[in-house]
Formats: sequence, C-alpha cells, structure tokens
Amino acid sequence: MNYSIVIDRLRAWLAGLPLLLLLLLLAAAYWLNQQVQPLPFTPDSSKRHDPDFIVSKFVATTLNEQGKPRFVMAAKKMLHYPDNDSTYLESPELTSFDSDHPPMHIYAHNGMVSGKGEEIFLRDDVKIVRTASATQREMTFTTTYLHVIPDRGLAETDQPVTMIDGRNTVHAVGMKFDNKARIVKLLAQVKSEYAPDKN
Repeated sequence: MNYSIVIDRLRAWLAGLPLLLLLLLLAAAYWLNQQVQPLPFTPDSSKRHDPDFIVSKFVATTLNEQGKPRFVMAAKKMLHYPDNDSTYLESPELTSFDSDHPPMHIYAHNGMVSGKGEEIFLRDDVKIVRTASATQREMTFTTTYLHVIPDRGLAETDQPVTMIDGRNTVHAVGMKFDNKARIVKLLAQVKSEYAPDKN
C-alpha cells in the first residue's frame, strides 16, 4: 500500500474542508434568515371605516298592529359601516303616522342611525313639520341637530331652535317634542315674536 498516495488524498480532502464548512455555514445562515422573515402585511379591513353596502333611494316602512304604516324612513342614499355598525343617511326624510293625529315629517341634510336602529341622529338644516289638523295650524321647527327615538315618538335637541306657529315665531335653545302626547317643551332662552295681520 502506498501511504504517500493516501496522505496526499487526505491532505487534498482537508484542504477542501474549510470551503465545505463555509458552504454549510452559508446555507445554514440563509435558512435561518428565511425562518425569521416577517409575515407580509395584509390590511385588516375590519379596522377601516369603509362601507360594506350602499343603497340608493332607500325607503323603509314600519307597520303598526293593524298593518298600516306607522313610521317611514327614506333617504337619497344609505351607507352601512361594519367597523362601528353605524348607518349614514344622505338627505333623510322621516314620517311618523298616528291614527289620531296628522302625520309629522322631519327632513335633514344628513343623519346617522344607531347600530340597533333605535335612535336616529339628524344634522344640518333639520326641519320638523307638524301637519295642520282641523283643530291645529301647521307648526314647523328648524334646528341644526335632532335626536329622534321613533318607537317612543320623541325628538329632542340641545341646539338653538326656531318654531313657527301661524304668525308666532319663537326662538329658544333646546327642545323636547313628544309626538304621542303632542307636547312641545322649549328649554331655555325662549323669545317670542308675533306678526300681526297686515289686513
């Protein structure tokens, strides 16, 4: 057996060993780097305030026990937002019907409906019109904000309000309107103006 040939091969193998170790080290570093890479960013749409549905020319009618309209809510556009379960109304119109009284209409530029639909918040050029009856004149109210609870027939505001009843114009701050009892309470800074008949 030629020991010199074996020793030469052993030396050649040992000479290539650092290169082999270096290649193994590089492969291990690459593998480790791949394992600790952050996951790709995927936006969470549940935290964005984007509508999940939009309805144009929306109309919803609530019926009474006799199957007749009790409350109608209409809007030029309705948008629902899933992140806070709110509903936005563009140009909402609300009409409340009562068999014992003429209907009441409420208009606004925009509004929001609570998640359960029990409350409506109207803003910008809010107008309430209580239709005239055989015993009462038409009455209108204007304000910038109105909180409506349809099931209870209540509407209220803490903002300045103007009431026009025939020739009477009343300015106040804050109002509570009970449509079922047909009672209006003006809360503060009430000032009345009367315009006499020009005949």
